[in-house]
Amino acid sequence: MLNINKPKKDITQELGTGKILPLIVRLSIPAVIAQLITFLYNIVDRMYVAQIAEGGMEALAALGVVLPITLILSAFANLVGQGGAPRAGIKLGEGKPEEAGRIFNTASLLLVLLGTSIGLVAFLFAREIVVLFGCPDSAADFAVSYLKIYACGTVFVMLSQGLNPFILTQGFSVIAMASVLLGAVLNIILDPIFIFTLDMGVAGSSLATVLSQTASCVWVVLFFFGKKSIFRFKPIQMRLQWDVIASIMSLGITPFVMTITECAIQIVFNINLNRSTGGNSDYTAALTVMLSALQLISLPLNGLGNGVQPFVSYNYGRGDAKRLKQGIGYVTAIGFVFCVVVWSFSMRWPELYARVFSASETVTEIVKSYCPLFLMGSIMFFVQMTLQNVNVALGQAKSALLLAVNRKVVILIPLCFLLTARLGFVGVYLSEGIADLVAGIITSIVIFTSFPRIFKRREAEVKAAVPPDNDATNHAPIR
Repeated sequence: MLNINKPKKDITQELGTGKILPLIVRLSIPAVIAQLITFLYNIVDRMYVAQIAEGGMEALAALGVVLPITLILSAFANLVGQGGAPRAGIKLGEGKPEEAGRIFNTASLLLVLLGTSIGLVAFLFAREIVVLFGCPDSAADFAVSYLKIYACGTVFVMLSQGLNPFILTQGFSVIAMASVLLGAVLNIILDPIFIFTLDMGVAGSSLATVLSQTASCVWVVLFFFGKKSIFRFKPIQMRLQWDVIASIMSLGITPFVMTITECAIQIVFNINLNRSTGGNSDYTAALTVMLSALQLISLPLNGLGNGVQPFVSYNYGRGDAKRLKQGIGYVTAIGFVFCVVVWSFSMRWPELYARVFSASETVTEIVKSYCPLFLMGSIMFFVQMTLQNVNVALGQAKSALLLAVNRKVVILIPLCFLLTARLGFVGVYLSEGIADLVAGIITSIVIFTSFPRIFKRREAEVKAAVPPDNDATNHAPIR
């Protein structure tokens, strides 16, 4: 069994001095696995609910309505966790563990307050919320039942998801992955027990999710009481420190907006498909397959970007430009090779995605015909997903937010309406491919031209902050 409290040498030393490629691989693989685990157990959740004897399809429809709601709740956890962890990592690199701890404790309090308040609102207004999200009358009771139970555990969900990045930013990628794995395995075990054995139906699915996330929360919280963690819960630092909150929010707004826009995009796609096909569900089903394929492609890249975050944040804070350039070079190469391989596969055998999801022959033919259009921009995902996360890890809040908004809001949504009006349903599928390609090109230009300027500015900051006689002992020089 993995011992989360066993003392270990300060891993930040490895972030600053260890061999770069093995370090990046070791940090990234658990993060990639964690992303895939989350995706897979959500799929398993849907499979169990669909098998409910009475009202299985209504329950599945309810789950389809509630899942975007839970995704929005998770977005608030990402707002705090993915905004605070890189900031804390940079402070560790600067040799300021006390400042890093202040960020951690402020983030912890923020997660509790947000989780409690959002959970209360979701519980009290569950029916109004599911109706707002377009829940059919036949599925409303199922959706309300699921959401009310989920709302009771919102604070545990947010603590689990929001504090996990603070484990990762210290370099403990395996422990961070284990928290996700624990929740996934427990959820898969509890789902059939609550849904079928105890005959709780869709409410059982929600209870299984809450209990599994609570277990993950306990695992994560215990880590910060152990000997490994640099961060400690300090009540004296658990205050609403507005300067810290502002710095967290400025960086966390990027993953928050990205999550919210994903929900919006699915709604836009569905609206345009329904209009252009007269409500033909086969085209919507094909879209579901393509979106799942896109998620399968993006998750490993997102995991790569998340995994390398501790390395990037620490060495940026430390001022070691040479290690940053080498590390980013490795990450770029890995992401590029992955995208070329997957893109080539997708262009040649798109129908295999439909086979994986056991789609009908009609849906399979639609996927075969139009998936290459939908995924043609995925060859640039290494820039959009991986290097965008690197940009966040460098603390570049404004550019990260603008690049995130550019892809989905500025390019994709207007393009989807325009192309659908001109080309019919084909425009929905084509808009994703074009938007990803254009956004990837824009992002690559911005990122690769801005990195030298960022490193140069950091050089000046480090030299100004550190006395000359301490340069050699406390910080690596910019090279």
